[in-house]
Amino acid sequence: MGTLDAFRLETRAWLQENCPPSMRGPDAGGADDGDSPVWGGRRAKWTNPEAKLWLDRMAERGWTAPGWPREYGGGGLSPDETRVLHQELARIEARPALMSFGVWMLGPVLMEYGNEEQKKEHLPKIVRGEIRWCQGYSEPGSGSDLASLRTRSEDKGDHYLINGQKIWTSYANKADWIFCLVRTDTSKKHEGISFVLFDMTTPGVEARPIQLISGNSPFCETFFTDVKVPKQNLVGRINGGWEIAKRLLQYERQNISAGGFGGGSAYDLQDAAKDYVGLENGKLADADLRARITAHKMEARAFTLTVRRLEQEAKAAKGPSAATSIIKYAAAKINQDRTELLVETLGHQGLGWEGDGYQPDEIAAMRAMLRAKGNSIEGGTSEVNLNVVAKRVLGLLDHQ
Repeated sequence: MGTLDAFRLETRAWLQENCPPSMRGPDAGGADDGDSPVWGGRRAKWTNPEAKLWLDRMAERGWTAPGWPREYGGGGLSPDETRVLHQELARIEARPALMSFGVWMLGPVLMEYGNEEQKKEHLPKIVRGEIRWCQGYSEPGSGSDLASLRTRSEDKGDHYLINGQKIWTSYANKADWIFCLVRTDTSKKHEGISFVLFDMTTPGVEARPIQLISGNSPFCETFFTDVKVPKQNLVGRINGGWEIAKRLLQYERQNISAGGFGGGSAYDLQDAAKDYVGLENGKLADADLRARITAHKMEARAFTLTVRRLEQEAKAAKGPSAATSIIKYAAAKINQDRTELLVETLGHQGLGWEGDGYQPDEIAAMRAMLRAKGNSIEGGTSEVNLNVVAKRVLGLLDHQ
């Protein structure tokens, strides 16, 4: 028996013994408000003791961040071992032990750009789910042109003083800390940006939720008024934040694409079609819908295989590339197509917003379709990602 086969058997046995029953199977919830305790952090409300038990057991092995080095709390697994772990988690339909911007975005750039003190301070806490992070990037008027941001950081000797505003800050009202882009030099655009970390309980920080058309409020307006940030919280060099920002966006797009877009109905598209449209001679009764669902599932399968290939290429190259813009663009379109097809499949039952006449999954389907409209905006708009693909993947140049 090969080493990898032995690891698979050991992993399968451990998961079977340690993954609680309530943390298996699809989550029927459709909320996109970040209230699930698996997001972790100081404010987490562990209404399900088994969810906390699952996180603690996975974190103890470092399997909430399986590919991270053991010295920072990670699992120290090889890429092949990490793939096996994910396969075995999927086999028992295990729910995530931890959902974390710290794992998906901040951790990788800290390992690349942070100093040793910052790594030892923050990475183990991320792995254990002790600190929940949010992302301070977009601003009013500085979304697609992120480098035009105006949130100002002034050097006050022993600290930085930050003033400004961010918008579309995911779960800022629930986060413990923020990784934030600030302007430290007003005479330059890209070269005048720095990357800092600070506690959301610092005086002068205020987060106001924004209600979306879906009825949920996953995003916030975030205001900074004379916020004092210790100088040791600067990541990388002063005015060197744009390089870190771009790298983090690559990780964000990679993880959005690989993990799909959260929320939505637990209903599988194919199962819903059988239940709501019905079968005729063993086939879906609506031939046109059948053809479109088939085409969608083929595209989704091809996308999954492409993501897997790009993940292997990224690991070989020691990090993601501009190709993450391809998969981010495709993931947004595929998820929007899926949610629209599901609402169409449910017929008039897919139009429900509330009330006893609709099942929870039917209501979740409509809300998921509306939420999916934001998929082509968050993590870099589809238009920006197409520009990245044109310039950095295809090598095309702008023509005046």
